[in-house]
Amino acid sequence: MGFLVFLVVLVVIVFASIKIIKEYERGVIYTLGKYSGLKEPGVRLVVPVFQEMLIVDIRVRTDDIPAQDLISKDNISVRVSGVLNYRVVDPGLAINRNEDFLFRTNQMAQTTLRSVLGQHDLDDMLQKRAELNKAIQNELDQQTEGSGIKVISIEIKHVDIDPSMIKAIGRQAEAERERRAKVINAEGELQAAKMLDEAATILAGRPETMQLRYLGTLSEFATSKGASTIVLPLPMEVLRGVADMLGKK
Repeated sequence: MGFLVFLVVLVVIVFASIKIIKEYERGVIYTLGKYSGLKEPGVRLVVPVFQEMLIVDIRVRTDDIPAQDLISKDNISVRVSGVLNYRVVDPGLAINRNEDFLFRTNQMAQTTLRSVLGQHDLDDMLQKRAELNKAIQNELDQQTEGSGIKVISIEIKHVDIDPSMIKAIGRQAEAERERRAKVINAEGELQAAKMLDEAATILAGRPETMQLRYLGTLSEFATSKGASTIVLPLPMEVLRGVADMLGKK
């Protein structure tokens, strides 16, 4: 009878010792409370009472980063949310160095998101998301180094602007467009003035060219369908020539 009881107890202990670890899991083993290694996927034996095993999922985990209130570099209030992708690369470190590595990683992502984006203007958040995502990931990698966690990517999902700021931004954009239009118009007038000055210099040095230009203008007036009476100025050279001819007579 005693042997039968012993056999039953032995069978129970054996079955209690058998653990099945899935392909995407790793077992963190503690022997008498001390970390003693990892168990790979498959059927593994864990000695009851003396050993304890914690299962850690090493698949890529995706967490939402809740909307964060921050002030951009150009003093605009925005709410930014994101998506964090990370995985456990060292289950032993993840368990032994973090009380709750999932919670800690998400909290660090939130603070890093606010810290990095607060150093940039709103235009950068809207137009340079890829660069900002990389900057946030690099910063988060430094903070999670040595904790058994690897950040795969972090993406800015939404950038929401306060409604009161949208009107102000619209007025600012309109003023910027008007400023650019005035600058372009002034540059055009400056270029035209320079070209006219160069043309005047050339014509002043070559009177015959001026005469040809004058005759061309007369031809244009003659063929126009405008007014029947045209008043044209006479060049001073022509008037001097007529005066000389009259003086000789």
